[in-house]
Amino acid sequence: MDNYSIADNFSLLSKLMDIHGENSFKAKSFASAAFTIEKLPVQLKDTPRDDIFRIKGIGESTGKSILEMLDTDKFGLLDNYLQITPAGILEIMKIKGLGPKKIATIWKELEIESMGELLYACNENRLMLLKGFGAKTQENVRQNIEFYLSNRNRFLYAEVAATGADLEKQLREIMAPAAVALTGAFRRQAVIIDEIELVIAAPADKVQAQLSALPGFALTTANDHNLVWKLNDKLKVVTHSCEAADFYSQLFTTTGAPAFMDKFNAAGGAAHLSSAPSEEAIFSAAGIDFIPPCLREGMNEIEQARLHQLPELILPGDIKGIIHSHSQWSDGLYTLEEMAIAARDQGFQYLVISDHSRSAFYANGLHIERVQAQQLQVDELNKKLAPFRIFKSIEADILNDGSLDYPDEILATFDLVIASVHSNLKMTEEKAMARLLKAIENPYTTILGHMTGRLLLSRNGYPVNHKTIIDACAANGVVIELNAHPRRLDIDWTWLPYALEKKVLISIDPDAHSIEGYHDIHYGTLAAQKGGVTKTNNLSSYTVDMLDAYLLERKKQKSILS
Repeated sequence: MDNYSIADNFSLLSKLMDIHGENSFKAKSFASAAFTIEKLPVQLKDTPRDDIFRIKGIGESTGKSILEMLDTDKFGLLDNYLQITPAGILEIMKIKGLGPKKIATIWKELEIESMGELLYACNENRLMLLKGFGAKTQENVRQNIEFYLSNRNRFLYAEVAATGADLEKQLREIMAPAAVALTGAFRRQAVIIDEIELVIAAPADKVQAQLSALPGFALTTANDHNLVWKLNDKLKVVTHSCEAADFYSQLFTTTGAPAFMDKFNAAGGAAHLSSAPSEEAIFSAAGIDFIPPCLREGMNEIEQARLHQLPELILPGDIKGIIHSHSQWSDGLYTLEEMAIAARDQGFQYLVISDHSRSAFYANGLHIERVQAQQLQVDELNKKLAPFRIFKSIEADILNDGSLDYPDEILATFDLVIASVHSNLKMTEEKAMARLLKAIENPYTTILGHMTGRLLLSRNGYPVNHKTIIDACAANGVVIELNAHPRRLDIDWTWLPYALEKKVLISIDPDAHSIEGYHDIHYGTLAAQKGGVTKTNNLSSYTVDMLDAYLLERKKQKSILS
């Protein structure tokens, strides 16, 4: 087991112990151990056994539990609690806004043991009868349940990317020589995946026979051409069968979003589909340039292709540096030096270190004296690691009134400032807009971080008028971040064309809290491709010299003296 798995087990055990009314001190000890383990710079499996017990926050009991998990891949105490906890209670634990104590009250006093029962109780105002529950709490619980239920069988692209690639490879092997290809929303690089679709140039009965023999596949629906499967009892997989001669036309029609196919067919494209030898041939016969799958959404890509104006889409290799990262100075997993060396060793030219600002107390945000100490370390590391460069930055909280989290004289010491909202997220659009617009108009704001604060499949962002925000960024020379974390991907790709039209720079940033987080630029790049971003309009594609020149010129324009 790795550290994250062990920490997850301790965290779950702590919550279950609270739900069952066990000794709160013991429950807290496991929660504390989980927090400690998540922050460890080395894996416990690589740590000498005696040293595990010397780690601050790891006691005799938790230490023995760690050894049990490392040796057996099991955790008996947790298994015992799982056996005596109804499955529905475990699912209810996934609902935001319900802590262990409240869940225990709901379970014991209302005898609720399933999500459906809890939703019914909310609709019948029964939660309001419980101590500690009011109308607002009940309504929040109801909304969070409905959000959870509506997204229960949906996945982040990053969660199923490997599964999709593995499926395509596996089916190509077992269906050979029949052609097999991924299609649908997955092929278009959608940020949320409801199902994985594949086109197979083989009869449906043959496909059914082959897939039924694979572990984890359960057939749920079948007709002459399409089979719907459940993989491992959670992921929907759809296979489209066709004749070999129709493979590329089937791939084409199942890849494009409905709006794309409507526009393509309306322009006479349907006449070029039959027995096409390739997708390139279909586009050529229709008199337009080849449109990459990720763009086939039915926006203006067909007209662009007809006029030979499709953008040359950005690639992961076009990212020259890591912008937006966190170290142990705030809530990152690794030291600043470790983050910098890892970025250098992965071929990046620079690292923009942007730890949390002082108001983010929950994330060990930097007070002014710690900002100054970190900047001294940056100076030392830049001498040591040259020509690799660390840029001094901060992820400054946008406060309730729209101001940034430091006085101007401190903001001026940074090479660039990423301004983000982290608190009081339940705002009206009027409040959110006032807050964001004031921050954008602040001359020290270089980049607007994760514009809406959304967490995909977990939390809707606060409401904003995207056009007004983008217009403000254009007017004030503020870069818009495309936060590349797979659970954020914020700004949403659908607004990227408007930002590019307004000549606003985008910055694909991993928001990395660990070295492993650098990989998230891959998912950010995929989302950027959908919005038509090229390397020329992405800030993190700038070389180190280009970024340095850009930042110096911007400070000059804003009359900022470092």
